[in-house]
Amino acid sequence: MGFSIHSRIKDLIEDERARAVLIKHLGYRDDPRINMVLYESLRSIAYYPEAGISREKLQAIDEDLKAL
Repeated sequence: MGFSIHSRIKDLIEDERARAVLIKHLGYRDDPRINMVLYESLRSIAYYPEAGISREKLQAIDEDLKAL
């Protein structure tokens, strides 16, 4: 399965390699709020300012995910 910033958050955190990419770039850890966005893509939540995901960071994440 190929991953990108268009993949569902649920799929990214369930895959060990994709989760490692999130940890690398976002410092992702288990957070109870994650349940609110499980079925959204990383791209869609990046639009929210509180997500704190810049375009540059989103591009770097996308490159790493596509390389998996």
